[in-house]
Amino acid sequence: MNFAATAIWRHLPVVDRHDVTVAGEVMTLHISGALWWESQRTLIVSDLHLEKASSYARRGVMLPPYDTAVTLDRLATVIDHFQPARVISLGDSFHDGEAVARMTMGDQTHLAMMQLGREWVWISGNHDPEASSGCFGDHCEEIDLAGIIFRHEPLEDRVMGEIAGHLHPAARVRRHGRSLRRRCFAGDGTRLVLPAFGALTGGLNVLEEAWDEIFPSDAFTAYLIGDDRIYPIASNRLRGD
Repeated sequence: MNFAATAIWRHLPVVDRHDVTVAGEVMTLHISGALWWESQRTLIVSDLHLEKASSYARRGVMLPPYDTAVTLDRLATVIDHFQPARVISLGDSFHDGEAVARMTMGDQTHLAMMQLGREWVWISGNHDPEASSGCFGDHCEEIDLAGIIFRHEPLEDRVMGEIAGHLHPAARVRRHGRSLRRRCFAGDGTRLVLPAFGALTGGLNVLEEAWDEIFPSDAFTAYLIGDDRIYPIASNRLRGD
């Protein structure tokens, strides 16, 4: 983190790992944007959007063509760290239905090696409704573990245990005349929304209208992802874009 950003955070809570409770289950937020559930030996990620660059290229919009390799390298690093028995990818793992076929042989092999020896669950998303068919692993719309539902898009209803993605949460804070915007986790104790894990994914400010039905009481926390720390910020201290 550069000096200017450090100055902004000087008087804010600072932790390099942050445990949260979702429907009574303790889980760990990781600075990569992944979620670790120790008691289930489960790693959860969302919105990898693999092959986003090649999808845009087919429409004449040129982006750096290395997003898939970068995203898989990040994921491999987190898997090496936690050594999960199970990985859950919460949808939009691929940017479109033909993305798997466009992956290089090297990237396909890299992904397959990560899957060896562990359960792998692909949740279907709006970009990949076929739940990443063509890849090894289990494919489903949602999965229930210990009473917590894992799905791509959070429901616009009150839930007692849900972990989702889709909205690519981001948050902005302002302090001492300086402003900083970061990817974040967003949660209220019963629901947790994960940030996008992919290298070419953006973020939607958690104060935008799309979030109104997700956290209707405004009593939620944004866990901003710094360079090496997680910063929990109450929703009433956040700023819009």
